[in-house]
Amino acid sequence: MKIKSLVLTNFRNYKSLKVDFSDKINVFIGKNAQGKTNLLESIFYCCIGKSFKSIKDKDIINFDENEGYIGLLAERKYRELKIEVKLSKLHKKNILINALPIKKIGELIGEINVVFFSPSELKLVRESPEERRKFMDIDISQTNKRYFYLLSRYEKILSNRNKLLKNSENIDFVKETIDIWDRAIVQTAKKIAFERKKFIDEIMPYTEKAQSYLSGGKEEIKLNYVCGCNVKLDEKFEENMDKLLKKNLEKDFKLGYTTIGVHRDDIDIFLNGVEVKSFGSQGQQRTVALSLKLAELESMYLRTGEYPILMLDDVFSELDSERQARLLKFADRTQTFITCTDEKKITGKIFEIEKGKIKTIKN
Repeated sequence: MKIKSLVLTNFRNYKSLKVDFSDKINVFIGKNAQGKTNLLESIFYCCIGKSFKSIKDKDIINFDENEGYIGLLAERKYRELKIEVKLSKLHKKNILINALPIKKIGELIGEINVVFFSPSELKLVRESPEERRKFMDIDISQTNKRYFYLLSRYEKILSNRNKLLKNSENIDFVKETIDIWDRAIVQTAKKIAFERKKFIDEIMPYTEKAQSYLSGGKEEIKLNYVCGCNVKLDEKFEENMDKLLKKNLEKDFKLGYTTIGVHRDDIDIFLNGVEVKSFGSQGQQRTVALSLKLAELESMYLRTGEYPILMLDDVFSELDSERQARLLKFADRTQTFITCTDEKKITGKIFEIEKGKIKTIKN
């Protein structure tokens, strides 16, 4: 899986850009606020259908323009792909795959797999469970379209159940009508929970290897999937979760929302036997987050037979020289895009970015 070239028009601070990439390591150097991260963002957008930042589509169009464009040419094992994103401040975006428009983002997910890491990814380790659920969901969805649609279905069911809890005047009415949502939420939750557990089991050995490699064998990591349904993942999952929903119904009614379910899932992360979220240093948390991302590379390769695209945004400034060298050696197995303020002795195709302009300074 390789990205061959990129075309931008009125995207962020890029008025017009066309660039060809190396199949190995591509490095974008330049001072801060010149457009390095914006370039990675445009590639990510073509892979996932949205930015890695929490923004509206219209906000990524150049300030002075009403329309923007991203065109990405990629190559997979057996075919070429052209992804085009047409952005507008006045209309909905249009996404095309090989000149054919798609109707849903789910049709784009998985066409080009990507793993993105930046210093802000520390939130994966130390912030709310939502960040760790997002980590699981983005990864699994890229290689399992059925899972992507399961998530969408679950969110709709959960929303309808919560509306019933919040807007009903008495508990008796809720008891009479909630069964339909309980049956649906239990069935969908089971499928999501089993996929998430399978994913954590799958990446565990790769995360252990990455963490040991990056730390020089000094740190041992363990992951534990925590199901928010509060029941065992066995053949009685649906029966037990249904019982628990009924047991919690009065509490849910008082609160106005559903208190158990996969929308409350989490991942416990331990480093040398200690919970890293609460007791790990910032350096350890950073290495853990990076190890999880590198484990994604291997798990996606296991599932698809191709390594995903790896994007590292301003990561090297946060790592010591030893870990920089180890990361570069690890990254060499796939096409990698790196941003930094200088070359830092990185071997690869080097680009310099200044005020939305790009030039090749080393092939």
